[in-house]
Amino acid sequence: MRRFARLPILLLALLAVLGLTRPVRAQPIQGPYVSLGAGYDLPQNTAATPPAAGFGGGKLRFEQNGGLGLSGAAGWALGDGWRFELEGDYDRTGIAALARTPMPGTASGRLSTYGAMANAIFDLDIGNRYIFPYLGLGAGYMWTHLDSALATSGGADWSSSATAGGFAWQAIAGSAFPVPGMPGLSITAEYRFRDITAGEHFSGTPTGGALKLGPRFDHIFLIGMRYAFDVAPPPPPAAMAAAGAASPLAAPAPAPERSYLVFFDWDSAALTARARAIVAEAAAASHRVQVTRIRVNGYTDASGAVPYNQALSRRRATAVAGQLTHDGVAPGRIVIRAFGETHPLVPTAPGAREPQNRRVEIILG
Repeated sequence: MRRFARLPILLLALLAVLGLTRPVRAQPIQGPYVSLGAGYDLPQNTAATPPAAGFGGGKLRFEQNGGLGLSGAAGWALGDGWRFELEGDYDRTGIAALARTPMPGTASGRLSTYGAMANAIFDLDIGNRYIFPYLGLGAGYMWTHLDSALATSGGADWSSSATAGGFAWQAIAGSAFPVPGMPGLSITAEYRFRDITAGEHFSGTPTGGALKLGPRFDHIFLIGMRYAFDVAPPPPPAAMAAAGAASPLAAPAPAPERSYLVFFDWDSAALTARARAIVAEAAAASHRVQVTRIRVNGYTDASGAVPYNQALSRRRATAVAGQLTHDGVAPGRIVIRAFGETHPLVPTAPGAREPQNRRVEIILG
């Protein structure tokens, strides 16, 4: 049993090595999120020590039926692939048998297992915007309640409705599937291997000792939904068409006669006093020279998720365009484009924060 229990750990380690050596690019979420999942808990047979009264000593096999598995979590995504969350779990499975001598007989009842886990999860980018695999590890504390458990052997009965708890850990492997047209919402599918490592002792009637279970292993399969709060919607297709950009990754136009750079704080689209002064200078220059249009191109650095950066670059460009209008430029002369984290002014590693890449370029042409 122990050898089989190590298999998910070895698989997790192998997948982590393969996944973490890939370049980290787009990540599905950044900031706070919540998730819910429901599915099937398939428990392994567990070694047990029976109560002494009427049953004798020795080891036996505690067999369970599969049952319901529920999970809910609230967490924070860093935007570089890592997520950290607190999770609550509830499982309900059936008692099938207590088998093997010296305790042949029957058993019935149910187990309710509940508790909390703290998880560290890493999202993998495989180059598909609609599939984001992830791997994780968690640790916490789980309680198990015996619901009308009854064991019978050779005319001796033992019953219990006791509760016991112990340290638990889990390995997680799953995938998120962002829902098109619904920013922040993803469907999730995952597998969990959970180990309640400490032996659980359940007192019962008659009081001739306690039934000891453990360690207990569960294989849990969940389908769920996750919602991230800070994922901004992509720019409307009509606005992109009006900007003359077939794609947010389209190459910017060659530098024309004159351009101005406006820089922003990290994760901000607010204009500083210096930024407003540069915009005012560009607006004044547009009145002095022959200008047919003013292009306002927004950019971000490489930190954060790609959809979020795309929206943030548009907010920055829109803020600059609004200030140009305030400074006397006719709105019909302004063309807004958003390029997200593409075309950096300073090349950086994935996920790096670079002040010079957080900018808007005003091009007079």
